Amino acid sequence: MRRRATRLAGGVTLVTAFAVALSGCVASERDAEGGEGGGNGGDGTFVFAGSAEPSSLDPAFASDGETFRVARQIFEGLVGVEPGTADPAPLLAESWDVSEDGLEYTFHLKEDVKFHDDTDFNAEAVCFNFDRWHDWTGLAAHENLSYYYKVVFGGTGEDSLYESCEASDDATAVVTLKEPIPELVPALSLPSFAMQSPTALEEFGADEVEGTSDAPKLTEYGKEHPVGTGPYEFKEWKSGESVTLTANDTYWGEIADVKTIVFTVIADGTARRQALEAGDIDGYDLVAPADVDALKEADYTILDRDAFNILYLGMNQAQEPLDDIKVRQAIAHAIDKDGLVQAALPEGTEPATQFVPEIVTGFSENVQTYEYDPEKAKALLKEAGQENLEIEFNYPTEVSRPYMPDAAAIFEAISADLEEVGITSKATPEPWSPTYIDTIQGGEKHGLHLLGWTGDYNDTYNFIGTFFGAKSLEWGFDDPEVFQAIKDARNAPLEEQEAAYMNANEVIMEALPGVPLASPVPSLVVAPEVEGYPISPVQDEVYNVITLGGGE
Repeated sequence: MRRRATRLAGGVTLVTAFAVALSGCVASERDAEGGEGGGNGGDGTFVFAGSAEPSSLDPAFASDGETFRVARQIFEGLVGVEPGTADPAPLLAESWDVSEDGLEYTFHLKEDVKFHDDTDFNAEAVCFNFDRWHDWTGLAAHENLSYYYKVVFGGTGEDSLYESCEASDDATAVVTLKEPIPELVPALSLPSFAMQSPTALEEFGADEVEGTSDAPKLTEYGKEHPVGTGPYEFKEWKSGESVTLTANDTYWGEIADVKTIVFTVIADGTARRQALEAGDIDGYDLVAPADVDALKEADYTILDRDAFNILYLGMNQAQEPLDDIKVRQAIAHAIDKDGLVQAALPEGTEPATQFVPEIVTGFSENVQTYEYDPEKAKALLKEAGQENLEIEFNYPTEVSRPYMPDAAAIFEAISADLEEVGITSKATPEPWSPTYIDTIQGGEKHGLHLLGWTGDYNDTYNFIGTFFGAKSLEWGFDDPEVFQAIKDARNAPLEEQEAAYMNANEVIMEALPGVPLASPVPSLVVAPEVEGYPISPVQDEVYNVITLGGGE
């Protein structure tokens, strides 16, 4: 989960100052809610700082972590995640059956559940959502919006692998596919496939997307009226500042101490830490490696997620000379991954050899590796006739990601390595949103670029299929061998799938569409009084289980 998040300010100094101001606003908001201000007051308010705001309140049109963080509190899917793991578990569907040919899924639904607007959650609502995704046209069907539906279902309309959904009765929905989607059950745990109120979707024009693919405009639903079945309801979105949620009084499950959630936006990592130390927030994500020890000594709780991610250097083959395998090999040999890890990534991070972390099934010990070898890089460039080469190098600003805590530092380390072998980097920094992601994924005019991926669920296809399962504007290549190897692995019998994914990883690293750099260990911090934070490798962190101790 890596994509769009809204831009805040124009420069680091402004961002820091703005962030400090925001933390003051949050403290005032908490006072207004009836708490005592500072810490986690007695009003049950939990304030959490992210590095960016959500791109939308409609998770079906989102693919970024900040949107999903909010969405998981409001919405629930048929399938959830086993606490503390990346494995699927029942949620709104209590169980499911899959036909032998993999084309029919029968979901047995939880009963007596209502959406926040009092609409019944039932099989008809399930089918409404499945049909909604399938029927998108125009801008709504563009990969910049309906990204995950395209990745999992292959496309909308006639291009979709979805055939139909029927309500056998209120508690039974039968979904039929045109072709098998082996990873469908874990994929349905994504917030993009959460169940949303049919009433609200229609009333507030959820699919009436305007603007352009590069700059879509949020619908009324996506700005002000998200309606799910989750433990928290939407209250307010102050653009550029915060999103506020309140407890769902009719929630089918339990809600512990957190009755109000405020997600505030503090782009700068130092400002996030200062806001925590001042008692203006109760926790934040993406702790800077240099801050971990000091926060531990001050009795804050540091929570480490598993390194279920990959940071990579992308190479867009639609731009010469990145279409030349020798140039791509030269770049790979030029990068000192061990030095990069030591200089710019958290303790415990390991250099990567392929586009999946080591804990994912299909990781291969036999992939082609590209050891740090500046002399070999120079020789390859000479063979390619590309000495004294200048290449555009895109990297994001105003953001921290779990796989990329400091993009500028990573850029500096890699560009210095490239300079050593005769490659000059034409630095192209851009704000994470709306500019950077649209540049990388929405057009061909980029060269080298820094990006990464945090796994959405425990399936190899979620990594390499997302990256390389079909042609895309990010990578700019059309390689039938790569596409077929991934497809073969995806559709292989279960007992053969691991070996098939190993082969796919080996084929990818021979083609070398980019350089996998590392799998960083992302850290999160909460105040000492916050207990039971549901840390998750896929960030399935819903706050209804948190308890708040009696802070002063």
